[in-house]
Amino acid sequence: MVNVAIIGTEKSGRTSLAANLGKKGTVSDITMYNTAKEGKNMVFVDAQSYPKTLKSLVTVLNISDIALLCIPPEGLDAHTGECIIALDLLGFKHGIIALTKSDSTNMHAVDEFKAKLKVITAGTALHDWEFISLNTNKSAKNPFEGVDDLKTRINEMAKKIEVEHAELNSLPARIFIDHAFDVKGKGCVVLGVVKQGISKEKDKTKIFPLDREIEIKSIQSHDVDIDSAPTGTRVGMRLKNVQAKDIERGFIISDKENITSDYVLECTISKFTKKIEPESVLHIFVGLQSEPVRVEKILVDGKEVKEAKPGTTCVLELSGNKKVAYSKEDRFLISNLDLTQRFAAYGFSKLT
Repeated sequence: MVNVAIIGTEKSGRTSLAANLGKKGTVSDITMYNTAKEGKNMVFVDAQSYPKTLKSLVTVLNISDIALLCIPPEGLDAHTGECIIALDLLGFKHGIIALTKSDSTNMHAVDEFKAKLKVITAGTALHDWEFISLNTNKSAKNPFEGVDDLKTRINEMAKKIEVEHAELNSLPARIFIDHAFDVKGKGCVVLGVVKQGISKEKDKTKIFPLDREIEIKSIQSHDVDIDSAPTGTRVGMRLKNVQAKDIERGFIISDKENITSDYVLECTISKFTKKIEPESVLHIFVGLQSEPVRVEKILVDGKEVKEAKPGTTCVLELSGNKKVAYSKEDRFLISNLDLTQRFAAYGFSKLT
C-alpha cells in the first residue's frame, strides 16, 4: 500500500485532483481519498486546512510516501514556497510537481514555468522531481487531461516504494495514529499508518507518550479484516486498555519510544528564515505531534551564542510543556508561526 500527500495552495486544484483520484473517506482537517485497483490499495491525502494551519501539511507529509505538489499557472506564491521548503527540510524522497490548470495555460508558458521551477528547486530535495501538466477542471474541453499520465507515474513510483517498505518490515512495529474515536460495542478505534515493521492482531504493545500497555484486538485496512499489517499499510485498529479521549493525533503504538518535554536538537537553520534568538517561542513538529517551545540556549561548537543565523548549523536547547514521543531517527521540524514563511529549521535529537 502507498500513501500519497496532495499539497499546494488553496486554489491549486489539489482538492478536485484528490477527488478524481479516489473515493472520499475520513474527513477532518485532512481528507482521505481511497482507491483499490488490481488488488492494490492507495490513499490520497489532501491537506485540507493548509495554509491556515501547518499541522495538516506536516501530518499529510509524515503519513505519506509520495508528495504531489500542485502549482497553478498563476505561479509561485508564499505558500507554494513554504511547501517546497517543508519538503526540503523533511528530505522528502519521492514526489511529482503537478502543473495544474493546463487548460488555461499555453504550452510556451508552461515550458517557461518549468525552467523557472528548475532553478528554484535546484539544491533542494525536489531537484530531480518530474513535472506533469494536467487540469483539474470538470468543465474543461478535455477534463482532467494529464491525470492518466500522473496515475501511471504514481504506479511506477509505488513499485519502488513497496520494495523500500519490505526492507522495513524486519524492524519493530511502529504505528502513527492520526484519528481516534469510540465505536459502540467495540470500544476504542484508531486510524493510522504502519511506519515500520509488521503489526499483528493480538499484539501486546504500548501506546506513547502515555507509556501504557495495550493490546491490538483487531485490524482492518480499507474495511477488510486482516491479521497483520506490514509497513505502509493504512489501518484501523481496535485497542484494549485505552480510551479514545486519552489519545491525541501523533500518538505512537510501539514497544519503545523516548518521551520528553525538553529537547536538545542538532539543527540546520533554513536559509529562507530569520535568525533564531534565545527566549524565542517556536513550534516543533515530530511525526504527527506538535507543541510550542521556548529557546533556552543556542550552541555553536559547544559555545553559547546569541543567535542562530539562516543557513547555519547549531544545537538548540528547547523547553516545552507537553510530553512528546519520538525515536532517535525521527526528524524534527521547527517553525516560527509569526513569519510569512513559517518553517525555520530541521533537526535530530541529541538525547538518548
